[in-house]
Amino acid sequence: MKYAFFLGCTVPVRNLNYELSARWVARQLGLELVDLDDFQCCGFPLKSINNFDSLVVAARNLALAEQAGLPVCTLCSACGAFLSEANHLLLQRSDLLNPVNDRLKMVGLEYKGTTRVKHFIRILYEEIGLKKIREKITRPLYGFTFAPHYGCHYIKPARTAGGIDPVENPKSLTELIEVTGANALQYETLLDCCGGSVLGIKEDLANTLAGNKLSEVDRLGGNGLVLICPFCNVMFENQQKKIEKRLGKKIKVPVLYYPQLLGLALGASPDALGFKLNRIKDKELLNRHAPPGT
Repeated sequence: MKYAFFLGCTVPVRNLNYELSARWVARQLGLELVDLDDFQCCGFPLKSINNFDSLVVAARNLALAEQAGLPVCTLCSACGAFLSEANHLLLQRSDLLNPVNDRLKMVGLEYKGTTRVKHFIRILYEEIGLKKIREKITRPLYGFTFAPHYGCHYIKPARTAGGIDPVENPKSLTELIEVTGANALQYETLLDCCGGSVLGIKEDLANTLAGNKLSEVDRLGGNGLVLICPFCNVMFENQQKKIEKRLGKKIKVPVLYYPQLLGLALGASPDALGFKLNRIKDKELLNRHAPPGT
C-alpha cells in the first residue's frame, strides 16, 4: 500500500513528533509513504484572500501526485480537507478546471482528477483496519484513558470528507484509541473546535475554546488529549501555559498525536516516536514503555 506523503507547512516546522511517529507506525503496518520533493503548501491559507490562486496551488500538488501515480496521504486535517475540496470543485466545474490548467501549463503540469486524498487516520481506519492493527499490538495500553479530539477539518465538510464519520457522532478516532487497549474518554466538549481558526485575531476567544476542553479533560482525569491535526496542537499544547494563566489554575494535560499512542502499543520506544518533543508528558505512560535499563 503506497501513498504520496503530504506533510504540509506546519508538521515539518512545529510537529516533527507527528511525522516521526506516523512514519514509524506506517512501516510497522506495511504502509509505504513516498516523499515527493516538489510538494508545497496545500493552498488553504490563501483561500480567504484569493480562492482561484488557492485552487491553483492545490491542483499543482494533486497533479504532482497524479504524475507519480499515487494517492495522497496527509497528516494535517486542514491540508486533507482543502486538497479534497479542490479535487471536488475541479471535477465538478469546468469553469474552474480549464483556467487552473492554463496556469499549471506554465510549470509543465496538468490536473486530471485521477488521484484521491486521505488523512493518515482514515488510511489506518479504512485501508488497514482495526482487525489488522489489533493483531499487531504487543504492548496494550490497559488502564489508560485518552480523550479523542477530532477537530473541524477531519470530518467536515461532509461532501468532501468521504463519509468516514457522521459529523455529529464521529467514532473512528475513538475506536482507534480503543484498539490500543486504552479507554476513550466520552466528554461534553468532544466536538468543540480547538479555537485555532481565530487565534490570529481573537486570542482570548481561542484560548477560551481550548481551555474549556482542556479543563474538562483535566477534571475527568484523562491521561491525555489525542490529536490528529498539527494546528490543534498549537492550541492545546503550545497555548496551554497561557490558558493556565488565564484560568488561574494548573491544568497540565498531556497532548499527543494518535500515531504516538499507537506506536507505543505496537512496541516502539518513546524516543522513536518523538516524545522528547512533547512539551507535556504523562510520566506513568512513558515509564511503562521505556526501554529496559533506562
